[in-house]
Amino acid sequence: MAAGTIRYWAAAKAAAGAAEEPYRAETLAEALAGVRQRHSGELTRVLLRCSFLIDGNPVGTRRHETVRLAEGGTVEVLPPFAGG
Repeated sequence: MAAGTIRYWAAAKAAAGAAEEPYRAETLAEALAGVRQRHSGELTRVLLRCSFLIDGNPVGTRRHETVRLAEGGTVEVLPPFAGG
């Protein structure tokens, strides 16, 4: 089980009520399941619109179950931003 940091930006940060929090997960899907358990409501809805970076690399259209997380890694949660 890898441990790292999830960083929230913009609407995700507001919905989470924090800029970041730790994760313990093997995959992005597991990390996001933990987020959904800890934060019900608005953050769960915001996550549906977000894109994700793993250690600076875009996840893109890859299935979250296939995206492995590294020890000490960082997951960036990026909601759509207005104005490009």
